[in-house]
Amino acid sequence: MRKLLLSLLCLCIAPSGLANAKRIEKTIDVVLVGAGIMSATLGALLKELEPDISIEIFEKLEAVALESSSAWNNAGTGHAAYCELNYTPERADGTIDIKKALEINESFEISKQFWAFLIEQKKILSPQSFINRVPHISFVWGDANVAFLKKRYAALSQQPLFKGMEYSEDRDQLTQWMPLVMEGRSASQKVAATRMQLGTDVNFGTLTQDLMAILLRSGNATLHLNHEVMDIKHYADATWNIVVKDLKKNTKQSVKAKFVFIGAGGGTLAPLQRSGIVESKGFGGVPVGGQWLVTDNPTLLSQHSAKVYGKAALGSPPMSVPHLDTRIINGKKALLFGPFATFAVKLLKNGSWLGFVETITLENIVPMAEAGWHNLALTQYLITQLLLTPEQRLAALQEYFPNAKMADWRLETAGQRVQMVKDDPETGGFLQFGTELVTSKDGSLVALLGASPGASTAVDLMLRLLDKSFKEKLTSPSWQLKLKKMIPSYGHKLSEDPELLDKVRQWDNAVIGLTLSEKHP
Repeated sequence: MRKLLLSLLCLCIAPSGLANAKRIEKTIDVVLVGAGIMSATLGALLKELEPDISIEIFEKLEAVALESSSAWNNAGTGHAAYCELNYTPERADGTIDIKKALEINESFEISKQFWAFLIEQKKILSPQSFINRVPHISFVWGDANVAFLKKRYAALSQQPLFKGMEYSEDRDQLTQWMPLVMEGRSASQKVAATRMQLGTDVNFGTLTQDLMAILLRSGNATLHLNHEVMDIKHYADATWNIVVKDLKKNTKQSVKAKFVFIGAGGGTLAPLQRSGIVESKGFGGVPVGGQWLVTDNPTLLSQHSAKVYGKAALGSPPMSVPHLDTRIINGKKALLFGPFATFAVKLLKNGSWLGFVETITLENIVPMAEAGWHNLALTQYLITQLLLTPEQRLAALQEYFPNAKMADWRLETAGQRVQMVKDDPETGGFLQFGTELVTSKDGSLVALLGASPGASTAVDLMLRLLDKSFKEKLTSPSWQLKLKKMIPSYGHKLSEDPELLDKVRQWDNAVIGLTLSEKHP
């Protein structure tokens, strides 16, 4: 039976091989698999650091940023840990753990600096097409939740990164912050909220297009759309041979590369497994989809301008934290509520229905089963979400917008996320939330797995990649000088240097066009 299972699995994941693949003798410096925010960020960074570097990008779809980076597919817009309560869990002793919130906020500040640099260099001409000021609000009700939020505020407001955070239980004040949320709410319900005016809304789809345009204008970089990576092999000369299929012409070619980055979102796991690196063993992924309730009602849009996040349901994954979310997409304001979780065996919104099955191997099938067993609450949550009726979705919305009417809202499908599964030698398989760089021993191949917070921390993640895979160049005087020009805080922790933090924020907010008026901290 074990041999039969192995044979079936091999058929599912067998690479296409080098047969019938046209060989290209030249060696490319860098191959990027996937044309989303991660690949675009890495490519733009590398081109700033090493203008002559050669880069080839392979994207399966007909345009860039159509999957997780798309504004309609991306549940996390401007993640800075200002309002996301799941980043500040309450410990058993009742204290609040703010470590992850500090890390995420610092990462977002690093991203903002790189974007500001590109804007200052006039490489991005219209920053408001992808980033706009939108306050971030955490909103809770009930005695226990109010007590939690108050402790969270006390812990975060003392940190330089969260300077300016406001807390209120005053209903008149809260009505000014979020009229729709307070309108029609029971006067007997105990409520509280925190607000950060520094919050933003980010359209990572537009930003990806901007970064990819910068990369392609720089020269010696080529984007191949409708091209799928079928196989990746490591050769004795320390290069990688990548077999790519042109989906339009139904032909294959072989590309030789010194370095490979797999940043294909939910589509990352399969090519990572095909690479054969030992570091990929035991990794798996559980697909989780989403849906939004969306309104374009101009009256409602005029009354709400904030990202209002609440507490996640028991067992729900981080990307399912409920929020009433102001979005600016392609220059138009929209209001979204959700996301509501869905489940499909597709790893990508535009992917194959066999995608999930094809990533199950003998190395990860046991960890996957163990992770499922240890996360029965997640399974129960997904089943509950799948069975929701329109009336139940409206009831969930009315917890945040009491006067919501079904006629004003429509249901839209969001993107797919793949929740990472890891194998621990001692405890077995478990779900790991967040993102992880899986790196080959020699650093010549890196894959990015995971989901939230993802896009908002892209620049920091890619700097970590450079430290893993371009260590020698990263420490060179020329790269160090350029990095400090691109990211003024590079080499310093903003959380530990309030003076530098203020200086950096004044600079990048002014350049991007996010400066607050005098009346706001």
